[in-house]
Amino acid sequence: MPFTEKSVIFFDLDGTIVDSSLGITNSVMFALKRYGFAIPPREELYFFVGPPLNESFERYCNFSREESFAAVEVYREYYRERGMYENAIYPGMRALFSALKAQGRQVWLATSKPEVFAEKIAVRFGFAEFLDGVVGSLLDGRRVKKDEVVAEALARAGVRDKSKALMVGDRKHDIFGASANGIDSVGVLYGFGDRAELEGAGATAIAETVRDLRRLLL
Repeated sequence: MPFTEKSVIFFDLDGTIVDSSLGITNSVMFALKRYGFAIPPREELYFFVGPPLNESFERYCNFSREESFAAVEVYREYYRERGMYENAIYPGMRALFSALKAQGRQVWLATSKPEVFAEKIAVRFGFAEFLDGVVGSLLDGRRVKKDEVVAEALARAGVRDKSKALMVGDRKHDIFGASANGIDSVGVLYGFGDRAELEGAGATAIAETVRDLRRLLL
């Protein structure tokens, strides 16, 4: 089915709708400092943007699973107060959402970020009005994997024909999450994943810019 005929579109948040790198890396730096780690250049922490945070802390700090979830709680001390709002919506995204809604299509947020944070970000950055719903992880660590998020989003949206649904995201986790649930995906290159990552994960299509994404969807 052409993407222009997809009636339910799920969007990732970080690196897809907003550039959240400043807030996320500031929050990571806050946690690393608490644990006594040297603070590296910001760009070395960009891999924290997108994947489940506990997995990234395990990878970077060599933490156990339990230690990584504890680090996420330290991270959230900064994120709740400041990091959540250190974002910038990508130019053209609001206009894209408006155009999709004008065509009668559903627009959903499907993110590994805690749902409560994602809802607040959508309001703060002025795109909540276009959303049919927000699906994210839970603060207790459940539903953090993207396949679980997408499955929940499909259920809430009432999707019966999966050929009519589409996932848009910037990292391999978004593509894998879509594939695991039997729906198509678009990988975007203006976020934090590269072409090799997204094509290697099996993205149905690639959009280099928001303008390219608009052409695919509209």
